[in-house]
Amino acid sequence: LHSQAKECNGVKIPIDTSKPNPNEVEFDNLYLDMNGIIHPCTHPEDKPAPKNEDEMMVAIFEYIDRIFNIVRPRRLLYMAIDGVAPRAKMNQQRSRRFRASKEGMEAAEEKQKIRQEILAKGGFLPPEEVKERFDSNCITPGTEFMDNLAKCLRYYIADRLNSDPGWKNLTVILSDASAPGEGEHKIMDYIRRQRAQPNHDPNTHHCLCGADADLIMLGLATHEPNFTIIREEFKPNKPKPCALCNQMGHEVKDCQGLPREKQGKHDQFADSLPMAEQEFIFIRLCVLREYLERELTMASLPFTFDFERSVDDWVFMCFFVGNDFLPHLPSLEIREGAIDRLVNIYKNVVHKTGGYLTESGFVNLQRVQMIMLAVGEVEDSIFKKRKDDDDNFKRRQKEKRKRMKRDQPSFIPGGQFSPQALGNRSSPQAISNPRQAAFEMRMHDRQNSTTSSSANTSLTPDSSPSLAGGIKRKAEDSDSEPEPEDNIRLWETGWKQRYYKNKFDVDASDEKFRRKVVQSYVEGLCWVLRYYYQGCASWNWYYPFHYAPFASDFEGIADMPSDFEKGSKPFKPLEQLMGVFPAASGNFLPPTWRKLMTDPESSIIDFYPEDFAIDLNGKKYAWQGVALLPFVDERRLRAALEEVYPDLTPEENRRNSLGGDVLFVGKHHPLCDFIVEQYKTKNTEVVDIPPELCHGIQGKLTLNENAVLPDQTVESPVPMLRDLTLNSAVSISFKDPQFDENFVFKATVLPGAKKPAPVLKPGDWEKTNNDGRPWRPQLGFNRDRKPVHLDPSAFRTLGHTMPRERVMPGMYANAVPLGAYGSPYARPLLSGQQQIPKLLSNLRPQEAWRGPTPLFQQTPQRTAGAAPLLPWNRMLQSQNQFQPSQYQGLGGPMGYPQRPEDRMDRGRQV
Repeated sequence: LHSQAKECNGVKIPIDTSKPNPNEVEFDNLYLDMNGIIHPCTHPEDKPAPKNEDEMMVAIFEYIDRIFNIVRPRRLLYMAIDGVAPRAKMNQQRSRRFRASKEGMEAAEEKQKIRQEILAKGGFLPPEEVKERFDSNCITPGTEFMDNLAKCLRYYIADRLNSDPGWKNLTVILSDASAPGEGEHKIMDYIRRQRAQPNHDPNTHHCLCGADADLIMLGLATHEPNFTIIREEFKPNKPKPCALCNQMGHEVKDCQGLPREKQGKHDQFADSLPMAEQEFIFIRLCVLREYLERELTMASLPFTFDFERSVDDWVFMCFFVGNDFLPHLPSLEIREGAIDRLVNIYKNVVHKTGGYLTESGFVNLQRVQMIMLAVGEVEDSIFKKRKDDDDNFKRRQKEKRKRMKRDQPSFIPGGQFSPQALGNRSSPQAISNPRQAAFEMRMHDRQNSTTSSSANTSLTPDSSPSLAGGIKRKAEDSDSEPEPEDNIRLWETGWKQRYYKNKFDVDASDEKFRRKVVQSYVEGLCWVLRYYYQGCASWNWYYPFHYAPFASDFEGIADMPSDFEKGSKPFKPLEQLMGVFPAASGNFLPPTWRKLMTDPESSIIDFYPEDFAIDLNGKKYAWQGVALLPFVDERRLRAALEEVYPDLTPEENRRNSLGGDVLFVGKHHPLCDFIVEQYKTKNTEVVDIPPELCHGIQGKLTLNENAVLPDQTVESPVPMLRDLTLNSAVSISFKDPQFDENFVFKATVLPGAKKPAPVLKPGDWEKTNNDGRPWRPQLGFNRDRKPVHLDPSAFRTLGHTMPRERVMPGMYANAVPLGAYGSPYARPLLSGQQQIPKLLSNLRPQEAWRGPTPLFQQTPQRTAGAAPLLPWNRMLQSQNQFQPSQYQGLGGPMGYPQRPEDRMDRGRQV
C-alpha cells in the first residue's frame, strides 16, 4: 500500500512519504537493482514505448517514485546500475545481446512484411512513425545512453533531496554503470562490508527491489534477520497492443488493418489503453527462513546442527539447478522438483559427510562429491521418468484435443466475447475494438460454410470432383505437433556416449576431456559461491563450455584445486562492449572499433557471426535453447584493440574509464555540514565518514569533480524539466570500507540481532487448519490487522455515484469488479470508521517532520535560452520552502502516458 495521491484543480499533489508507512512496517534501507527498472521503462511490453530518450528518463523517475512511496526508507537509498561484469557473466550477456539483436531484426522484418500485405489489400493502418528502433543493447556500460542516465539520476536525486520531505534525513548512494560489478552484487558487497563494521545496527530492516530469482538467494546469504524483497507481481497473458495498428485484442500476425473504433463519446480515450497499473508484492525472507528451518532441521546428527550453515548449503545446492554463470546439470530440472530431490539426498547423505558442505562461501569438495555421486546413482531413473512423464503428457493433450474437437459447437465467439466460466466473472475485461471482432466472426462463419460445402469432395487432375476419402490428410491437420529431433535420447542405454559425442564432439571414453569439463564446472561452483558470500574471486574466470557434465562424472573432485588468481582486474567498459555486442549494435562503439566487427580482414571477425545456431537441448522453444556462439579470446581481443585505442576521443576515453560510487545528502542531514566543510577547505585527503552522523554507515569520502554543491544551480539534462536554481543538496565520492585481500566475511547472524516474531502457525504446515477450513496465508506485515471489505451493494452504489468521466476507457461506469482493491474506486473513510491500526510497538519512531506541500505543481517547459521561472523562485525564496517536484504534473511531460491518479497502490506480502 501507499497513500493515495490527491488532486487540487486537476494537478496531482505529491504524497508525503515522511508519514508512517501504511504497510505498518518501517524500512531502514531501500536498494534498487536499477536494471530491473530501466528495461521495463525504456521498452515496455504492455503499453506504448516512450517516444524518445527524455521520456524514458521521466518514466524511470516515476517508477522510482512509486517504489519509494511504497517502501519509504528512513536511512539509506542505494541505487545500483550494472557496471562491467565479471568474465563469467559476460558469456550470458553476450548470448542475450546476440539473441536480442537477431530477434529484433526478425520482428521488424516480419512487421514490415505484414504491413505491406495489409496496405496492398486496402487495409487501414496509422502512418508509420519515423524513428529508429530502440536497441535495448544500449543498456550496457560504456554507451552514451548509460552515461546520460547517470547524469539524469544525479539530477533526480538532487531534486528529491530538495523537494521531498520523505528524503529529509536520507543518505543516497548512486553506483552508476562506471562502477564495475553487477548491480545486485554491488548492493550485496555494500551490505557485507557494513555488517563487518562495529557501528552496524544488526536489526537494520533491508528492502531490495528487483525481479531476479537470485535476489532471494543473495538475501538469504546475508543472514540478516529483516530482509524483504519487493518486486512486480507477475500476471501472465497481459494484453498487449498490436504493433501495427496500436489496437488491443489481436497480435501483429492477426491484424486486419481495420479503422479504429471511437473510444468514448468524444473519442477522449483515444490515446489511453485499458490496462491496470502494475502491482507489487513483498517477499519476506524471514518467512522463507521459517519454512527452511522446518524443512532442513535434522535430528541425530553426528555434529551440532546449525540452521545458518544449512541455509548456506541449501543456497549452494540451488546452483546445480541453474544460475547466470553455469548451465544446469542434465538430470536436474527445476520444474521436475530438482530442489526437493537434492534436499532429500542431502538429508540422507549429510550423516555420512561429517559436516556441512560450505562455510562462509568456501566449499568442502569431498562432501560435495558424496552428494553428487548420490544424484548420479539415480540419473538413469530420472531420465526414464522424464521420458515417461513427457509421453503421458502428450497422450493426455492428444486425447484432450480429440475430445474438444468432438464436442466443439459449430461456432464459438473468441477473444473478448468468448464464453467465461461462472467463477471468472469477478473482473470483467474492457471491450476493445468490437468492429474488428465482429468482422472476424463473420469471416470465421464464412470459412466454416465454405469448408462444410466442400468437405466431402476434391478435384482430380482433370478438375472432376471425387470422394475425399482417398485424400491424404495434410501434416498441419495432424493432432501431433512437430517435435525437434532428439539425438541424445537420455532415456535409452548409451546416453552418456551420445551426449558427449553430440554436445562436445568427443568420445565418452575420453576420460581426460571429461575430467577437464568436470574440473571447470567444479571451479565454477566454487567461484559462484564465493561470489555470493565474499565478492568476486576472479574477474577473468569463466566456464569455457556450453553444456554441463553429468552428476555421475563428479568422481575424484575432492583433490581438484579451487583457488583463483588474485589481483585480477575487470574489463574497461568499451572493452566489454566489444566482448558482448553483435555487429548490429556496433553503432554504440567508436568507428574504428566498430570496423573490427564487420571488416572481413579483421583479426577478430570470427567473434561476430552474422548468424548462429540455437540448440534446443531438449526444450521446445528457441528462447530456452543454447546459443552456440564462439567464446571470446581475451588475449586476441586486447591485441586487436591496442591498434584502435589511439583513435578514442577525450569523451570516449572518459566513458571508457572505471568510476565509483557517489553519496548524496540534503541540507537537513547531519552529515551535510561535514561534507560542505571538506569542499570549503579543499581537503584532497581521504576522510572517514563519522558513523554517528550517518546512521552508522561507514566508508571513505573524497571530493568529487562534478559534485552537486549547495547554492549552485543543478542543470537539468532533460530539456522538459527545469534547472534546480535553489539547490541545497551536496554530493561526494564514496568508497566502501576496505579489508585485507584474505579477509573472510562471516556468514552468521550478528550478535544483538533480534529474531522476527514467527509468522507461521503450527497449522500452516498442513493443507488445512482451523477445524478443517482451507489454509489462509497472512497478508501484510501485521498479523493482527483486520481487513475492511465492501459488500456488493456498496460497490454498486459507488459505481453509480462516481462520475463517468473518471472511469477508465472501455470500462462500464456502473459496474465495479468485486474485490478490486486496486481499482480506481477507493472510497473515503466514513464517519465513525476506524483508521488503520497503529504501527507495531517494536518499530523505531520517526521524527515527526514534513515539509510544506505545494498546492500547485505545473510542469514548466524549458527551452534553450529560456529565462528561469522567476515567480516560482520568488515564492520559494520568500517562503523558504522546498522546490516542488515537477514530474507529477497533469498529463506528464511531452504527453507521456500517466498513471491513473486515483488508483491505490498495493504492495502485497507473500
